[in-house]
Amino acid sequence: MRTPPERPSNQQFSNADSYGMAFDEAWDRIGDLDPADPGARDDALERVISSLSDHPFALSQPELVRQVAEFRLRLLKR
Repeated sequence: MRTPPERPSNQQFSNADSYGMAFDEAWDRIGDLDPADPGARDDALERVISSLSDHPFALSQPELVRQVAEFRLRLLKR
């Protein structure tokens, strides 16, 4: 049986799944948010979306980026 070629772990694709995975990693790098700051989550969300602005999915479908990001946060219960 043929073995598939090795792919770099940071390879990105122009689809929501790839963006979601990159979003999760970027969100985890933020660390804990201040629960006393009601705007902390929104500020963090903007920072993460901005940091992923060069992701292939963000470039090809920028109108869906926020929807995917919000979905990931709901999925992760954050």
